Amino acid sequence: MHRFHLPAEQCRGATLTLTGDEAHHAARVLRVQPGERVLVLDGAGTQFVCRVATVARDSVHLAVVEKSFSPERECRITLLQSVPKGKIIESIIQKATELGVSRIVPILSERVVTHLDDEDGQRKADKWQQVAIEAIKQCGALWLPRVETPVTPGQFIARNEFFNLPLVASLQNDARHPREYFSNFNAQHGRRPESACVWVGPEGDFTPAEMEAIKSSGALPITLGLLVLRVETAATYCLSVLNYELSAPVTVP
Repeated sequence: MHRFHLPAEQCRGATLTLTGDEAHHAARVLRVQPGERVLVLDGAGTQFVCRVATVARDSVHLAVVEKSFSPERECRITLLQSVPKGKIIESIIQKATELGVSRIVPILSERVVTHLDDEDGQRKADKWQQVAIEAIKQCGALWLPRVETPVTPGQFIARNEFFNLPLVASLQNDARHPREYFSNFNAQHGRRPESACVWVGPEGDFTPAEMEAIKSSGALPITLGLLVLRVETAATYCLSVLNYELSAPVTVP
């Protein structure tokens, strides 16, 4: 079945209505027909199986047949991703959505080519949020990650946000295998972390001053192996490791 997205506040009745780009895609690209069944995702855990009722030029009306809810994953993951050049960030957002992150915070580090004012930052965030929406429609994820406006490392650190397990991808000698941190956390708490974040730097990595500030804020440096990875590979690697470790049984010595 084809998948569409509607915000949760538009999914409260027995009939749902696709408008704008979603209606155009349904009616003009996919050419859905009355009686056909489709899926609607609200990005907040609920999936609706719907029957196409009517198809108009600028709207598609759907009758809800059944709905199901899936709770958010036990550990909320935040990706703190330095904005790379070009459109690489869009690929990273797609992969991060597929790998189940809860939030993506674009980071404007000193070695980032892109520099944005507040208006440009919001416009970029809106565009990148749409990338995440398209990604959940493709992969069927029931929770839509929130893409925030870009900030500098210092601006994010100043928020003093708390994470059970804050990590930073590092090329420095003090980096440790991420499993050590998961094992230590499990040993101390007897459970998996309920929140985690991972910082991923730009090409050339964070500057020494940025890395020191990130680690001073509590982030634990993790190694990504012996090779120097591209930005998009590093992000996918980190999130894959987090998914693997968070799905493993908790073992307490």
